[in-house]
Parts: sequence; C-alpha cells; structure tokens
Amino acid sequence: MDAMYIGIEIIKMVVIFLLMVQLVPILVWIERRGSAFIQNRFGPNRVGPLGLVQLLADAVKFAFKEEFIPGGSYKFLFLLAPVVALIPGVLAFAAIPLGAPFSLEPFEMFGNTWGPYDLKLQGYDYGIGIVFVLGVSSLAAYSLLMAGWGSANKYSLFGALRASAQMISYELGLGLSLVGILLLYGTFSFNEMIAIQDGPLTFMFMGKETIIPFLPNWGIFYQPLGAILFFVSVFAESNRLPFDLPEAEAELVAGYHTEYGGLKMNMFYIGEYGHMMVASALMATFYFGGYNLPFVTPEAINEMFTGMGFAFNGASLMTTLVSHLILMTKVFLFLWIFIWVRWTLPRFRYDQLMDLGWKTILPWALANTVITAFVVVLMRGA
Repeated sequence: MDAMYIGIEIIKMVVIFLLMVQLVPILVWIERRGSAFIQNRFGPNRVGPLGLVQLLADAVKFAFKEEFIPGGSYKFLFLLAPVVALIPGVLAFAAIPLGAPFSLEPFEMFGNTWGPYDLKLQGYDYGIGIVFVLGVSSLAAYSLLMAGWGSANKYSLFGALRASAQMISYELGLGLSLVGILLLYGTFSFNEMIAIQDGPLTFMFMGKETIIPFLPNWGIFYQPLGAILFFVSVFAESNRLPFDLPEAEAELVAGYHTEYGGLKMNMFYIGEYGHMMVASALMATFYFGGYNLPFVTPEAINEMFTGMGFAFNGASLMTTLVSHLILMTKVFLFLWIFIWVRWTLPRFRYDQLMDLGWKTILPWALANTVITAFVVVLMRGA
C-alpha cells in the first residue's frame, strides 16, 4: 500500500459520498413529478425545463433559511441529531459494491512507477459487509431520539418514541429475513454474493447439480419470501409510507423534525433518502445479481471492450462504468417502488404497524429461516 493507492482510496470515498448526496435532489424531483402523475397533477414545471431548476431553488432556500433553535431545547443534542441522521446512511452506502473492480496497470507519474492496482468500486470492503451495514444502519434510531428529546417539543418526543419502537420491532424481522439468503450463499461478503449469482440457475438436489438454463442464478429465485419480508421491513426502517408514523402530519405536526428547518432539515432528508438507497442497493445485491446482467459477467463485458480496441486500462474502466450503470438501474427501479408505494397506500394505524411487525413479519421470517435450513441440508444431501 503506497501513497498513490491511499490517495485514490480517499478520493473514491469522497466521490461515493458526493454521489449519494447528489442523488437526493434528483430523487426529490422524481418523487414530486411521479406523485403528480399518479394524482393527475403537473408537479414542478415552472422553474426550468420540466421543473428541474426547482432543485437549485430549493437548495438556495435551504441554505439561506433562518437558523432557529427552540427555547428550552437541549442545544447540543438538537444540533447533533441531523449530523447523526446523515452518517449511518453514508457509511452503509459506502460499504456496498457499486460496480465491478477496476484493474489499473503500472503507470509513470511524478518520476515514480505506481501500481498495479485492483480498485473496488466501494468505499471499503471488510468481508463482513451485511453485518457492518446492519450495524451502522441501526444507529439511525439514535438520531431520531436525540431530535425528539433535544427539541423539547411534545410532538417531536412522541415521534421519536414511535420511531425507536418501530425500528426495534422491524429490525428483528429484517435480520431474520436475511438469514435464509446467508445460509444459501455461505458468506457475509457482498462481492462473493454477487459472484455466486453469475450464470444460469444452479442448485444441488440430493447431492446432484441441477441447472435451469433460462433463469439467472439470482437470489430471488431461492428466497422469494425472504425478499418480500426484507423489502417490507426496510420500508419501516426508513420511515416511509405506509410506515411513516414517526412523522404523521395529521397527528404530530411533523414528528421528530417538527422544530427543524434549513440545512438541518435537509440533513434529515438526505439521511432518509440515503437509507432508501441502501435498501435498494441491498435488494439488488442479495436478490437480483448486484451489478451483473443475466448471463453476462463483467469478464465478458471486458472482453467485448478489448475486442473493440480498448487498451487494458480503458477496457477495465469501461467495464466498471457499465457494471455501475447496471446496478444503479436496478437501484432506481426499487427507489421508484418506494415512491410509488408512498403515493398509493394509506398510512397504517400504529397498532396495525406493530401487529404487522410482531405478528406477521417476525413469525414468517422465522419460518423462512427454519424451512431454508431444512431445504439446504436436504438438497445438498448432507
């Protein structure tokens, strides 16, 4: 590990952070336009073509809005909460592979020879990706508690209490829903999971390998129930409709962020959309092949660009970019489902939300885990 490699890694983490932050206004525009079409309205259409410059107008508004700190609030907690809301989503997103690795041959710079490097399109790879992501994502509950308590506002406190109870309840079902896919993959590493999903659908039956050539080897075909339970649970974890009881405007004004405005409010928005991006990327990674196309490996894409006359570094870079676009297409598909559901389904009552978490998702996730363990043993002939 040399100075060039360290510098590249630092730049890579900054770029991933900026990617996540810059996707938020785009998602806000998509949500506002999408909800307008769903409800037969126009949406943003005055400032710039298709209302796109409205994003810049909103950013200026957030930046210059008057700072407000409620009297009687706990100032330290009040100011810290938006920062803590932003960090977990950023850390989790940076741990997910956003494309195929980029291989760089040795090159000359500043009078020295640098490389070769094998650079992964992710902030860091600990080899226990899902454990790390679930761990840091759960820290978001602390930001909501700090916002509710620090605001010295009864509506904010009620929203924070709802949020903490909701996140604790659904984390159990969410974690259990993933045990089945982890039993099948036999690894915590995101990169290994994506590699396992290459090629046609292949599994062991009574000790013999069985191949279904017309289906990709994606996790959704092994764990359809686990995928549904996981996706429903991440709606609750990210406080999105129909699970947005912590913000319920008709009951709690705006919930835990009632007293926030300007850039502090914007940081809560970035944190919420960040968790949506993490959830969508995890869905793509666990159940839909990650950055791979069906039956097309990154190696095949690299060979295609090499055959087109690209040099080694150029072909590797183009392969990484194409695989990144493939993953982001899948991520945006799931992000659209988040938006679609928000403007389609009504909000649950709080007792319905808790009943769904404890009496439906948790038992089904536990049953899925037990059945998967039994099937794995049976099909592998152990």
